[in-house]
Amino acid sequence: MKRLRIISRWFKRRFGYARLACLALLIGFAALRVLDPAPIEELRVRTFDAFQRVDPRKKTARPVTIVDIDDKSLEKLGQWPWPRTRLADLVTELTNLGAVVIAFDVVFPEPDRLNPEFVADTFRNLDEETRSRLRALPSNDQLFADAIRASRVVLGESGLPEELGVLDKTLPVTGLAMLGEEPQRFMFEFPGLLRNTKVLEHAAAGRGLFTIRPERDGIVRRVPMIMLAQGQVMPSLSFEMLRVATGSGTILVKAEKAGIKSLGIKGFQLPTDGNGQLWVHYARHDASLYVPAINVLDKTVAPEKIAGKLVLIGTSAVGLNDIKTTPVSRAMPGVEIHAQVLESALTGEVIAQPIYGIAIEFATAVLFGLLVIAFAPLFGPVTLVALGAAFATALIGTSWYFYSLHRLLIDFTYPMLSTMSIYLTLIFSSFVREQQQRKQIRTAFSQYMSPALVAQLAQSPEKLVLGGEEREMTIMFSDMRGFTSISETYKRDPQGLTALMNRFLTPLTNAILHRKGTIDKYMGDAIMAFWNAPLDDKEHQLNACEAALDMLERVDELNQERMEEAEEEGRPFIPLNVGVGLNTGTCVVGNMGSDMRFDYSVFGDSVNLASRLEGQSKEYGFPIIVGSKTALAVKDKFAILELDFIMVKGKKEPEVIYAIAGREDTAQSGRFQRLRNLTIEMLACYRGRDWQGALAAIERGRRTDEVNSLELLFNLYEARIRNFQEAPPPEDWNGAFALLTK
Repeated sequence: MKRLRIISRWFKRRFGYARLACLALLIGFAALRVLDPAPIEELRVRTFDAFQRVDPRKKTARPVTIVDIDDKSLEKLGQWPWPRTRLADLVTELTNLGAVVIAFDVVFPEPDRLNPEFVADTFRNLDEETRSRLRALPSNDQLFADAIRASRVVLGESGLPEELGVLDKTLPVTGLAMLGEEPQRFMFEFPGLLRNTKVLEHAAAGRGLFTIRPERDGIVRRVPMIMLAQGQVMPSLSFEMLRVATGSGTILVKAEKAGIKSLGIKGFQLPTDGNGQLWVHYARHDASLYVPAINVLDKTVAPEKIAGKLVLIGTSAVGLNDIKTTPVSRAMPGVEIHAQVLESALTGEVIAQPIYGIAIEFATAVLFGLLVIAFAPLFGPVTLVALGAAFATALIGTSWYFYSLHRLLIDFTYPMLSTMSIYLTLIFSSFVREQQQRKQIRTAFSQYMSPALVAQLAQSPEKLVLGGEEREMTIMFSDMRGFTSISETYKRDPQGLTALMNRFLTPLTNAILHRKGTIDKYMGDAIMAFWNAPLDDKEHQLNACEAALDMLERVDELNQERMEEAEEEGRPFIPLNVGVGLNTGTCVVGNMGSDMRFDYSVFGDSVNLASRLEGQSKEYGFPIIVGSKTALAVKDKFAILELDFIMVKGKKEPEVIYAIAGREDTAQSGRFQRLRNLTIEMLACYRGRDWQGALAAIERGRRTDEVNSLELLFNLYEARIRNFQEAPPPEDWNGAFALLTK
């Protein structure tokens, strides 16, 4: 068992279970071709049908004529069956016109009901003399037999599903010569045989089965050329016509272990399938083949229609129910199918499915299947599609080549079906493996990254490698204000503190993700997020600012809920507040860490500044503080208020920082515009060392700011000014304030 597991693991590493499954599938398709079930055979013959519809047999000669018992003839001569004397006249006239062989695609199993002896016993009120004279007349069957004997006529017989009686052993039997295997075991067999009356059978030059066996779908593609009927070998009606026309005494049957190969008579050799069936090479329906029987009897038929022709007597009348479906026609009289067989044979335009064709199909399927199993996983999708198209084109082209130039039926559907099934199995296994990988990625990262990032990583797992890229991004840091005081109230309830933090971080996270942001990490009560990576976001500054305002609104909603809960429970309420720092700049973003564990993260000076800005929000009294690049990008969309000109520790260049006081509606309000103007005046005086002017602007601002929204800012600058009044800044002072703390 241990050795088996080792072998299994080795095979999986070396080849993969998908290839093993494909090998099993290839073996299964090989067995399927040997068994050749109905669906496989039907797919194959449907392909051959398509070939015949595209390129049917071209009529280069017309050696056959059909004397048609059509609706016109039935209307003038009466219903079928006609008296045998009329049929005798028909045979005689055709013989006089020069017909080579005449064949009946009908059977006459019973005596003519209008024979004189039957009439003598049927008619009433006849005197005995008349009855005697009628009985003395020759029968209609005898007159018909005399006409048959005077010509070369092949009578049609029919195979039956059950035996009717003992066969007449006195009839001459068509000679049969065999080459190779004994062919009878491959022939179609009918338990019974329906023959003509004895007097007609003995007069005929030949007898053949006109029975046509449609295939499972009702289409006649192949016609048996030789069959067993009630234990007797019988040629088909059309093949017997050829035998009689050529004066051959015997039929040569060549057979191999796989089945019958061909039938031969003097001057002709017809290839057949293993059961002795001829693939009929159909031409399109040809109305010029048909001559109404009435035209022969009233001698109005053109002599060239009959002279030197093989003549089939049959019916196209719908009421006589001899209509068949063929690959080139939905409705073709059965008698015309016999005519198509004769034309194909006489003009040499026959088609065949060679026995070696199976070997070609089998070898092609195995070869291409192994190539797909071996090499398909090594190629990309575009290459695979191109190779698949080339493979299909080669198979179809080869099959068409054999049909169009050599009239051989070589099946391309089986190797194509086999190879495509193997290919699709490999694709499906790859798809399943990829879906499992995507599911693992979604499970691992969906709680920490934006849905867009998770989707991208799921679609492109190869991005989960170490490395980064430089790009402009907007970075956010947010933090809960007064977390220490709040946590002290939960000293005895750590689970309650955890629940509160989750309740606090969830709406903030949703606000970030809703605005196309990516959560970088959680740091206790703080969140780090960024925009414009890994997916491009042309409005990353705008989306980041919108997310920050959304966070404030969601915190307000949460505080309202908590306040109502505190009132109901009779406990003190401590509001939650959040500070946000935003900054835009060039950062390095990518997968950072080790080969064993890494995170998709961002770093750079712009990240550090965003962190510092978040820390200063409590000093300036505004919950959202942004860097200059962020502010300049969104100044027309939000209420932007300049706060300070600061020097961050570790940076050489100072940075102008701003507060976001609201959206565009706030920016358009008169109150905000007055306060902004006073703030601008205050900052101009401050940076120009006009301490009294700055203090005056602060005083006017306090009177204007009814809700004290700028009180902390005014207090901060008032304290700086008082210090500078006592200890003025150096001469090279540019108005920047150095941040010493985070």
